[in-house]
Amino acid sequence: MGRSTEQAEAGTRSGQGGSGMETAGAQGGEAARAPVALSPSRASDFMQCPLLYRFRVIDRLPEKPSAAATRGTVVHAVLERLFDAPAAERTAVGARAMVPGEWAKLLAKRPELAELFAEDAEGERLAQWLAEAEALVERWFSLEDPTRLEPADRELYVETVLDSGLQLRGFIDRVDVAPTGEVRIVDYKTGKAPRPQFAEGALFQMKFYALVMWRLRGVVPRRLQLVYLGSGDVVTYDPGEADLRGVERKLLALWEAIQLATATGDWRPRPTKLCGWCDHQAHCPEFGGTPPVYPLQVRPADGGVVPQGRMGEI
Repeated sequence: MGRSTEQAEAGTRSGQGGSGMETAGAQGGEAARAPVALSPSRASDFMQCPLLYRFRVIDRLPEKPSAAATRGTVVHAVLERLFDAPAAERTAVGARAMVPGEWAKLLAKRPELAELFAEDAEGERLAQWLAEAEALVERWFSLEDPTRLEPADRELYVETVLDSGLQLRGFIDRVDVAPTGEVRIVDYKTGKAPRPQFAEGALFQMKFYALVMWRLRGVVPRRLQLVYLGSGDVVTYDPGEADLRGVERKLLALWEAIQLATATGDWRPRPTKLCGWCDHQAHCPEFGGTPPVYPLQVRPADGGVVPQGRMGEI
């Protein structure tokens, strides 16, 4: 799932890919800085709720580890490293056996994830969680045949700067290149495929990656492929240049809105059903909370600087 999305991608995959891609952290004594780049996850955050984007990118508020997101991290690690083995050794049994080891590696890198099972003295919840991860890995073998695949790239970090100056960044799960040169971008999702009316969000992420690859390599990817391990669905989309130009226009408009909010300090919440899963309710006005003091200078339209606390005068 491109080092993006499901974890908030919350930085759970190898400790990367969260809001740290866009800004220096405001935590740990570092000075807050305005966002400098855009990733699919953070673009989705802003479209979902501008205040959530601020909390993650500028304030860098901590978030609780998620069992589902962490499981996704482990599954992605297995599907990435499986291709280190010769084709004949890429078996479902072998892949399942990799799950506990990848969990141990992740836990060594991020000890705080142990709190997910802090009240699991008998290890039953952990065993069930690992079994669920193993089942997701095994399901992948019913959707793709790894003995017939030799990815050109795995967990590929991509970055480009558009003519406008906007910097785009992200991680792509897998890139396949045919002998004829055609490119396929593949993204693993550990959840279920959304209903058609809600599929545009995932496709937006894939089109984002396609745009970056087009700008980097001069070739429009032939196919975008989403592999949903939770439901056993494979969704494909074949983009064209017109599609990607449309995505570029959307990203530019989105970036202008982010820059305006950064300059004015006006980050408004956008209540949705997803608010029930948000870790930041204590800081959200929609739940009676108060956001942290805005750590950046506020600039009114005339270019002057208004100290935080006088925003009502803008």
